[in-house]
Amino acid sequence: MSNQGFFAAGDRIQLTDPKGKLYSFTIVPGKEWHTHKGWITHDDLIGMPEGSVVSTTAGLKFTAFKPLLADYVLTMPRGATIVYPKDAAMIIGMADIYPGARVLEAGVGSGALTISLLRAAGEKGYVHSVERRADFADNARSNVDAYFEGAPANWKLDVGDLQDQSFDSEFDRVILDMLAPWECVDIAARALRPGGVFMSYVATTTQLSATAEAIKEDGRFTEPESSETLVRGWHHEGLAVRPQQRMIGHTGFLIQSRRMAPGVEVLARRRRPAKGGYGVSED
Repeated sequence: MSNQGFFAAGDRIQLTDPKGKLYSFTIVPGKEWHTHKGWITHDDLIGMPEGSVVSTTAGLKFTAFKPLLADYVLTMPRGATIVYPKDAAMIIGMADIYPGARVLEAGVGSGALTISLLRAAGEKGYVHSVERRADFADNARSNVDAYFEGAPANWKLDVGDLQDQSFDSEFDRVILDMLAPWECVDIAARALRPGGVFMSYVATTTQLSATAEAIKEDGRFTEPESSETLVRGWHHEGLAVRPQQRMIGHTGFLIQSRRMAPGVEVLARRRRPAKGGYGVSED
């Protein structure tokens, strides 16, 4: 995407009306964008700076910007539920996806998280994605290519099960978004370098528990840590400042751990187990 601050042919543009409703389309010379109150000619948008106010032929006004990544992934075609921007941001931050990182991703879905991983890893990094469903992979490839205006040279997408893959080198990070990530703890351990980060995104507490226990039983990872992210917006009209009635609540859990050095025993976490946490005693 162009970052020069001006709209050009082929750019994605986002128009916002006074009520806050968003509209997005790609600028194509010669085309028109129609509303219930007039239309806007694409040619008139080319060369216009971001942050401009544009009007339809009937006087309906919109603020014009290029969409942020969060805007793009929320409006792009979906074949599967996306990883929401709030969770993608936490994954990038907590898994420490840095420029030059080698990332293994499994469970691509619609490609929302893939785009964030590619941006964070940068041109010197590398993202290897694995998706078991061919239709999801095709949709993800289309969304990723559209966002980067072409297929990223540092991205590989394979169709199949993660357990069936073989890798030529070690990865710095393994990110899983799938129904049964506990089944992939072993291959994640084999794919990760010592000190590498394992992170999984799961929707339910049963998935969270199964993944945590699999990590502990594997013996090659540190004690897993889990969290969820809640985002609540606020209204602010003069002195009337209050939380919004609706919020982006639970979307999923994040569970992460780090790869131990080969042959090194994990230090046991010293804590008192929760009552009934491991079933009822036979005594």
